[in-house]
Amino acid sequence: MLPGNLASTPLNWFALTVHPKHEQLAECGLKYHGFEAYLPIHRVRRQWSDRRKDLDQVLFPGYVFCRFDPSQKLHVLQSPSVRSVVSLGRDPLPVDESEIAAVRALISTGRPIDVCPYIRVGRRVRVSHGPLEALRGVILRVKDSWRVVVSVEALGCSVAIEVDADQVSPEKFAPERALAERMVDGRYQA
Repeated sequence: MLPGNLASTPLNWFALTVHPKHEQLAECGLKYHGFEAYLPIHRVRRQWSDRRKDLDQVLFPGYVFCRFDPSQKLHVLQSPSVRSVVSLGRDPLPVDESEIAAVRALISTGRPIDVCPYIRVGRRVRVSHGPLEALRGVILRVKDSWRVVVSVEALGCSVAIEVDADQVSPEKFAPERALAERMVDGRYQA
């Protein structure tokens, strides 16, 4: 259980690596120990030779999100099926609250979601109206459709959802973000 003084302070989300095919067990174990855990699951349609079936599938296989204080890391790692906390060096790497909210928004639409390679550089857009209003991501053109890609930097993963072209507008230019995206190993790339 979380100590009472930690329950009143806002905690960060972190990505946890879990044993293969044990994402739901890890989520239940974390919740049992008093942590807020989130396992993104979406519906997919599978085609067999004789039938089609809609199935629930984990969006990021091998990962579960958990909200906790870094001082509780050992307690989190003792939960069933949890292997490690995604970290930068020895420090757990927090997942931005807006990224968790964006993934939840994508799943809540019920539209088909494709997992795609992580995209760092590209045109950033904002959905201006519709059920995904205010969602921010990178726009892609796939065949004859437009997709907004939302990235979870801590996992190095991205997910995409199809949108109508008239629903998106370019995000305002942020020079400090553009410079940060051009930095590799502490040096700016041309």
